[in-house]
Amino acid sequence: MKKWMSMMGMTACLVIACGTASANERASADEAVAMVKKAVAAIKANGKDKAFAEFADPANKDFHDRDLYIYVYDMNGTNVSHGNNPKMVGKNLMDMKDADGTAIIKTFIDVANSKGKGWVDYKWPNPVTKAVERKSGYVEKVDNLVVGSGIYKP
Repeated sequence: MKKWMSMMGMTACLVIACGTASANERASADEAVAMVKKAVAAIKANGKDKAFAEFADPANKDFHDRDLYIYVYDMNGTNVSHGNNPKMVGKNLMDMKDADGTAIIKTFIDVANSKGKGWVDYKWPNPVTKAVERKSGYVEKVDNLVVGSGIYKP
């Protein structure tokens, strides 16, 4: 009995430690907002071309942190920069919907135009887990662009 309880205690410790590690792999809402603000500042300071190249470079840790990366759309719904999927760049994704029917890009643009910044909930593939998960994207309008990043929810 004593040996069994000892094993259960070790298992509980392992589960707790693993749970903490998983939580640490996920960025926080504050970190997503900070990354978007850093991206907006990069666009204003360095211009779009240089900033978009920085957003696309996975080695650039300013714009790639665990499951955080930057995405940018113009007001027509065309992706102009994507830190996780370069195949999206140049594509108009205004009508793209998630599994629940949320018009993701259209909603980004609506929030940016109506409030200047805000959060949008949708489902999206997590680059760390590779699973489609609930995500909240934080977007800000800068000139004629919507700049965003998002957090995955457990």
